Amino acid sequence: MSTVTALKLRKTSRVLEVTFGDGRTASLPFEYLRVFSPSAELWGHGRVEPMLVGGKREVQVLRAEPVGRYAVKLVFGDGHDTGLFTWDVLDRLERDYAANWARYEARLSEAGMSRDRDVTSLRALLHR
Repeated sequence: MSTVTALKLRKTSRVLEVTFGDGRTASLPFEYLRVFSPSAELWGHGRVEPMLVGGKREVQVLRAEPVGRYAVKLVFGDGHDTGLFTWDVLDRLERDYAANWARYEARLSEAGMSRDRDVTSLRALLHR
């Protein structure tokens, strides 16, 4: 089980700095945390991948609310505030960042979406 010893919201650079109990540190972008939020809204019941959400490049985290000694609830500027980022979830997101991010960008491209736009472009629809 992972533990987190410190969390810092870096609003200017839009990253959550996480210090783990084993001494590792991670800077997790707000956009990444938003599109991989562990909420039922994104993951539903039994999904292998989260629902695809675009247009979150500039998303902010307004605040981080501690939940006991095992998680944090992030309140995003777009109103999303469900899903608890447990220490294990943050650990997994840090460890799988490169693969998760590559897959996310590929899925956006396949859907004709972008990090700046949350809908499929007309061009992409015409070429399907």
